[in-house]
Amino acid sequence: MPSITAPKVFTPGAGLTFKKSGGGQGPGGEKIEHRIGVQAPARVVWEVLADLDAWSEWNPLYTKVQGQLAIGGTLVLTLQLPDESPETIRPVVTDWTPDSLLHWKLTLAGGLVRSVRYLEIDELAEASCIFANGEIMGGLLGRYVAKRMGRKMYRGFAAMGEALKVRAEARWRLQGGNPPHD
Repeated sequence: MPSITAPKVFTPGAGLTFKKSGGGQGPGGEKIEHRIGVQAPARVVWEVLADLDAWSEWNPLYTKVQGQLAIGGTLVLTLQLPDESPETIRPVVTDWTPDSLLHWKLTLAGGLVRSVRYLEIDELAEASCIFANGEIMGGLLGRYVAKRMGRKMYRGFAAMGEALKVRAEARWRLQGGNPPHD
């Protein structure tokens, strides 16, 4: 039986470096991830994520979105990576759970590049959470694409995370919450 290799983790502080994750569980591939703390409840962050029609108002990474959250449903996204031309992608939603996660998969280059994109919310307390925003790239050319585009992907994920944080915290304030100010 073939073993499953653990995803590798992008470490921005060390430049474009990939390292193996421990445990040997999950899909194999290159993992690029950005995480950010948000001073708002997970449900408020989810409200921002689940409102796909409003992504164009706040999301610098996905400037247009069509579709709906449905397992097996196709989204049509305009991807705007830093220093790249906009590109239309058509991922398929593989999982979504309110207040928690949205996952989709994308196959490119005739299956030579496969990716799993994840947007996950980890609740820390009643009014704070961590937003994890990343992608695991696999397939025959997945490692090559991750190495070539990893920095831009990370910067795009960071921009999306920062923008989501600003929008969710503002929404939380409007709902009567009081996130601390930096």
